Amino acid sequence: MKDFFSKFLVIMLLGCLNMVFIKAQDRPDWEGNIPDGCTSITLGKKATTDGSVITSHTDDSHRTRSWIDVRPGMEHPAGSMAPMYKRMPFDSLAMPTYIHRKIGEIPQSAYTNAYINSAYPCMNQYQVGIGESTFGGREELQSDEGLIDCQRLCQLMLERTATAREAIQLAGELLGQYGWNDYGECLTISDPGEVWHLEIVGSGKGMTGAVWAAQRVPDEHVSVNANASTIKEIDLTDPDHFMASENIFDVARENGWWSPGDGPFRFCYAYAPESRTSFASRRREWRVFHLLAPSLELDPNAENYPFSVKPDEPVDLAKLIFVFKDYYEGTDFNFVKDITVADDSGKIVISPLANPFMPYDMNKVFRINGGWGWRGERTIARWYTMYATIIQSRDWLPDEIGGIVWLAMDNVATSIYIPVYCSVTDLPVPYKTPGRPEGYNRESAWWAFNRLGTLAAQRWGDMRHDVDAVWLPWQQELLDNQQAVEVEALKLYKKGKPEKTIEFLTGYTNKWGSRVVDQAWELGDYMWTKYDELF
Repeated sequence: MKDFFSKFLVIMLLGCLNMVFIKAQDRPDWEGNIPDGCTSITLGKKATTDGSVITSHTDDSHRTRSWIDVRPGMEHPAGSMAPMYKRMPFDSLAMPTYIHRKIGEIPQSAYTNAYINSAYPCMNQYQVGIGESTFGGREELQSDEGLIDCQRLCQLMLERTATAREAIQLAGELLGQYGWNDYGECLTISDPGEVWHLEIVGSGKGMTGAVWAAQRVPDEHVSVNANASTIKEIDLTDPDHFMASENIFDVARENGWWSPGDGPFRFCYAYAPESRTSFASRRREWRVFHLLAPSLELDPNAENYPFSVKPDEPVDLAKLIFVFKDYYEGTDFNFVKDITVADDSGKIVISPLANPFMPYDMNKVFRINGGWGWRGERTIARWYTMYATIIQSRDWLPDEIGGIVWLAMDNVATSIYIPVYCSVTDLPVPYKTPGRPEGYNRESAWWAFNRLGTLAAQRWGDMRHDVDAVWLPWQQELLDNQQAVEVEALKLYKKGKPEKTIEFLTGYTNKWGSRVVDQAWELGDYMWTKYDELF
């Protein structure tokens, strides 16, 4: 046991270095293998305790940018053009990143809305929110002829629309005219009334255009996308719940992926069948539904689940945050349940060094439950998350107050969500400071949380309790404060002073943003000191 324990400690410390300095070649490519990738959970307004419509996103990729800012509304001269870019891997800096190469332009709109500018722009001034999850799709559908990628489409929808339906309709028009140049993507788009899942693939090699379908989440339901296409049968005679591109059946039929004699058309099997074989996706789908609707007793090994389900009880923010922190603890799918030691009483327990956020190649050294990667397991909380959002849209409040992005940096399991109202005009400097790709930076909010999460993972069984002891009370304080803050904001708004409302909410967001970043640095320093001799 002693030899095993010593070996395990060495491997874990090496794993820590790997987690911090992982390079692009350590990540499998897109050809059917997606080790990273995002989770988006959506809820209709009757599925939440307060009537919020919710979308969400964990940006699980260490290539996307970690810094976030606010883009103001702007007027544009007649004839202005909006640049379009191709996102490409770039490994010549300190850490892996993307570069964005200009590939063309499209006409600019006369006015563009204000929006919160994360790597995947996430909310505009009219409470339109967007989450994202990549599912890949058939390789032969991806085309480099189009001008619009996923990040650019999120930006265009937020800049130019005021409802989720308008956003989907605009996406269809722009992609039909200028083309999609990205892999298969699901965008989860909300407004104060409803939330939709929009799934997009290219129309074929060398072609300009796109194939897409959109399905509305029923008001009383919760849905999830976890890097797998989930839209199946579509009913275009029901425009209240379904929309699609004109070519949705033709492209599948022309390529032999579906014909009327095969039975009902199912989008996911026509355009992204490989995504339905991944336990990395399916297990997360099951876990979200299991945590929110356990009475359904869904099979954790099933290939398919319903597009959406009714939760056993309305979901509040605290419960949703709990779901996003999940890594299968207490289930048969806990990655590290077989890494054990004897405690002081001789009882066999999971080692405090058992790290559920280990790099993918650790199962070569230990028998890790399920393994990692596209075919194996992965958790909802991940060590390579850049940032995460839970987005509320609320129809009983003015837009300035009703739209809110709950924002966490790095691994949600060791982070805290702060409120960023959709009307704020600025964010604290650390959130606007690049965390990557230039390397470690004490001025960056992302690095404060990344250092904390990476450290806590190395002795997870002990250190997570130190993290929770700070963040859980603070998180509850933020949730408890929300109503009082919004009552005060509404008083200012009703006095005919929307600019004072915006100033007040911007100050509140900035106060908490600065506070949690400072605490993340302090907490990391504390744990280095507390556990120094154990390392």
